[in-house]
This record gives sequence, C-alpha cells and structure tokens, in this order.
Amino acid sequence: MREPGASRIFLLSPAYAGGLRAQMIMSERAQFELARRLRSVDRPTLGEVFSFLSGLYFRGKLAYAKAFAPQMTDGRSGVLVITPNRGLLDVDSPIGLADLCAFAEVDIDEDDPRYRKPLERDVRKLAKQLPVESKIVLLGSIATGKYVDVLLKNFSDRLLFPADFVGRGDMSRGGLLLRCAVDRCELNYIPVRGAMRKGKRPPKLEPRRYTK
Repeated sequence: MREPGASRIFLLSPAYAGGLRAQMIMSERAQFELARRLRSVDRPTLGEVFSFLSGLYFRGKLAYAKAFAPQMTDGRSGVLVITPNRGLLDVDSPIGLADLCAFAEVDIDEDDPRYRKPLERDVRKLAKQLPVESKIVLLGSIATGKYVDVLLKNFSDRLLFPADFVGRGDMSRGGLLLRCAVDRCELNYIPVRGAMRKGKRPPKLEPRRYTK
C-alpha cells in the first residue's frame, strides 16, 4: 500500500497519563532526570514523556515512526500524537509538568468533549492541509472507537495501519515496531476501513535485546 513519493503522516495513539508511572514522574519527590526536566526550562518532548508512561508499546511506536516518517518541508517531524485534551501534537513538542497534569485529568473517551472536540478540530484541519495523495498511518489499536471513528470520518480510505497488528496485543506490537525500526524493515499498510479488526494471535516474537 506504500506509494513512492506520496506524503505520509504517522499518528500515534496516546499513552495513559493517569497510571502509576505518571504518578511517579509527577511526584515532587521524583529526582530522576526526566522528572527534573519536566519541571525545568529544558522540557522533555511529548515522545519522551509518553515513552516513559507507556514503556515498550509507545517506545516501539515512536522508534518506528521516527525511522520511516518522511521529513516535512516545514521542519516538523511528520509524527503526530493523539493527546487526552489537546488534540494532535507533534511528537517533538516540549511539555512541562502542567501539561502532563492536564493530560491526567481527562480520559480517552469519545463521550468526553474535553478529549473529543480538540481531536475533531485538529483532524479536520489536518485533512484539509494534507495533499489528496497523502496517507495517514495509525500506529494504535483499530479495535476501539475512541479515535478510529473520528479518523475514518475525515480520512476515509487514506487511513492505514500495519497489517501485522491484527491479533497482537500492545506489548507484541511494541516489540514488532521496535525491531522493524532497528532493522529498517517497514511494514505493509492496509486501509482501516473494512479491515478485520480482530484476528488469530500470531506466533510470539523471538526475544531480542537492544542497546541505546
């Protein structure tokens, strides 16, 4: 489904900002580097923070998208993240403690207007800005309507996802994406519309260690 020369945007599903790891990094007692930066002028990126919150799954999505996203002419990364209350943000956007606290107050729920309205706004804007031949690759679950319904409404058949995601859980997807990024082996993408959203679980990935 990949087309040489066609523009491509990667959309990453959000990390949960209300869990134990979020509480850990937001604690006033936290002294590790990422927690200190969250409170300083040298703020970490959204990608760094969400990778900490989510672990392997978001780390894999981030590494994969960074490996295969085309360079945007305006200097942006070509990788956008769905957030709990700010719609779509560039993965390299700096965020601080106040931003993360605000994320933690909003559930990723299509019935919550604090989440849904900013997402609808940004998705509509993106759909108008992108060339008609562009493809939008979702790195996230297509089995949920939390964001898929909004994306399909605006992108229709331009919305794609990795075919190898079918049947895999979050950790398996993260591991697959990470090794594909390291090996520089891009996956095949298929349209979300009409796709089988649940399928037989594929064989487990062979364990592999990575060095930073």
